[in-house]
Amino acid sequence: MRPYEPYVPQTIGEIWDLLGSMMLGSPTFVDKTGYFPQQSIDTEFFALKEGLNAIRKRLGEERYEKLVEMADRMRAHFEADPEDKTDDSLAGRQLIYDMEDVLREARKSK
Repeated sequence: MRPYEPYVPQTIGEIWDLLGSMMLGSPTFVDKTGYFPQQSIDTEFFALKEGLNAIRKRLGEERYEKLVEMADRMRAHFEADPEDKTDDSLAGRQLIYDMEDVLREARKSK
């Protein structure tokens, strides 16, 4: 079996898609289908952070730093509630919506 390599988004739209899949895979991001057994919270946040870095110029430094900070907080919330039993997972999911709002602003400023 080939090692799992997460796809790194290259556009705002692809980041948006990744955030949607993160909403569904949270809080552990473990693939339940068995197709990607090495997928984890580490691989998904790696893809998110690298994707944000790939569109850094498009976002502008202020938005980029805000999104990275939000991603870090989101991960902390999901790690604090891996069984999805407390409000930490809800807070992490809310950050996904908040990140989408920032991306929407960046898309409009084009």
